[in-house]
Amino acid sequence: MFIALAGKFHSMKLRFVWAAMLLPITQLALSAPTLDEIQSQWDVTNFELTEKAQVSAFEQLQIDVAAYTEAHPGETEGWIWRGIIDSSFAGAKGGLGALSLAKSARKHLDKAIKMDGEAMQGSAYSSQGTLYYSVPGWPIGFGNDDKAKEFLLEGLRLNPDGIDSNYFYAEFLMDQREPEQALSYYKKALQAEPREGRAVADQGRRKQILVAIEGIG
Repeated sequence: MFIALAGKFHSMKLRFVWAAMLLPITQLALSAPTLDEIQSQWDVTNFELTEKAQVSAFEQLQIDVAAYTEAHPGETEGWIWRGIIDSSFAGAKGGLGALSLAKSARKHLDKAIKMDGEAMQGSAYSSQGTLYYSVPGWPIGFGNDDKAKEFLLEGLRLNPDGIDSNYFYAEFLMDQREPEQALSYYKKALQAEPREGRAVADQGRRKQILVAIEGIG
């Protein structure tokens, strides 16, 4: 599943979306979509849309997931998706302003981990780990490779055979200039069982993995 932030922070772009903050809480609650709807729309937005269409879709997803968490504040999965959407939107947009979205994503994922770190097979850990190695370190951002590795390994512990948990750890290893180790995790990610209702995401992630493996040679 999961959540993610693709590529290094220097490739991020950003235009912060305030629409969700301007809507009254009651209106957000009444219009809250289901998590299945949010998940399906994220799959399409992240893997199939580009440029302006993708930006608009991420903006709507921010509104939708904010509505969901307002309506269901005690559900860990909602906060995980709120973090995933912020982080993936930051990755799609890029630019220094993306740090605001990255910080927002970290806050939501921290909340989810405190509520139930094992929810969604540890997706919050894998997503948080990706943030920590993608964002610049102090004094610009909160990036930290040691913390990234800790989060990513916990995500792997909770979901050792998952396509995302293995892919994101492989990406981290590539960032650490360890392509041979990364290759084994990319290959394991390819062996992951298809996820019910996630055909779009599985296909998109597999394409990314195959490109990465080809790059290793």
